[in-house]
Amino acid sequence: MSEAPGGRDRGAGGPGPRLPLLACAIGSLVLGVLAGLLRAGVAVPVATGEHVAAHALLMIGGFFGTVVSLERAVALGRGWATAAPLASALGAVALWVGAPAGWVAGLQLAAGAVLVAASVRLHRRQPQLHAQVLVVGAACWPAGTLAWIASGSVEAGIGLWISFLVVTIAGERLELSRFMPPAPAARRVFVGLLALVVIASPGWGFAGAPARVALGAGYLLLAGWLLRQDVARRTAREAGLTGFIGRALISGYAWLAIGALLTIAAALVPDPLRWDAALHALLLGFVMAMVFGHAPIIFPAVIRVRMPFHPGFYVPLALLHASLVLRVAGGLAGAPQWRAWGAVGNAIALATFLASVAASVWRGRRGRGRL
Repeated sequence: MSEAPGGRDRGAGGPGPRLPLLACAIGSLVLGVLAGLLRAGVAVPVATGEHVAAHALLMIGGFFGTVVSLERAVALGRGWATAAPLASALGAVALWVGAPAGWVAGLQLAAGAVLVAASVRLHRRQPQLHAQVLVVGAACWPAGTLAWIASGSVEAGIGLWISFLVVTIAGERLELSRFMPPAPAARRVFVGLLALVVIASPGWGFAGAPARVALGAGYLLLAGWLLRQDVARRTAREAGLTGFIGRALISGYAWLAIGALLTIAAALVPDPLRWDAALHALLLGFVMAMVFGHAPIIFPAVIRVRMPFHPGFYVPLALLHASLVLRVAGGLAGAPQWRAWGAVGNAIALATFLASVAASVWRGRRGRGRL
């Protein structure tokens, strides 16, 4: 989202205060990947069995939550909004050092609450459908945390946490569709699909297979809507940064559809490897492809650095898709070794992504390349 007029950063201004928060988000990503590798059966000396249970919280709250709330704080331009990424980052640190679960849940709940407040404030500035969707998406994060607290099981919050990311991305893409606005009928369909997703999400941990099938159906239909309505269908044909973003988004929508189908299949015939395939198709294939695609826009906006595009950006995207295909194939074939190899490939893709971002920022500082 762009900064609103009159919303110059107060207390959150300049790249200085944002850099430590962004560093915490990246640290959460690294720790989450290490925990995920151990969870997939890959020996990781710096991770323990306790960290395996923290994998989802590190990735969804520690990384994605911090990035989304930091971006929202920058858009709002108010210092108090940085309490959201600060709380989520502290929650990730607390997770890794083994702090009591109550502390972690409290920090994540506080982060989600501040994110909702910031989203409501932005909606007041710009009372349009996309801003309403962002409020709903933000509310899914603390709602999932409350489900975790009430049940004592992290799994109870998974559906809402995934929808926090899916609905947020859908809202941001709707905002960017103002250049090619959907027809009124298409907007009504969009609202109906989001309603299905939001209604089905809380049932992930309580209602079992029926809720998960409904949620998978909602994601599948939403993927079809985004593929048809998003401007990325046209920008993917262009060259340079515009074309890269369009192709990354289209690939992400394909993974959203695949993850939706895998969610339905795993709900009907439960199996740990199938669930692994479904969750990572959604959270890596869809959400991370969106991060890869938007990074050349998000990083310059958040930390005010120049980040020239380079064809090397395609390397981590290709690695992500290839390794995820192997991981999903392992889940469907019941082959844990394929899953482990796929997880290692996922980690290499993410490491390559961070290296490509760092290299682009370095080139930008030296005045090389073209935006």
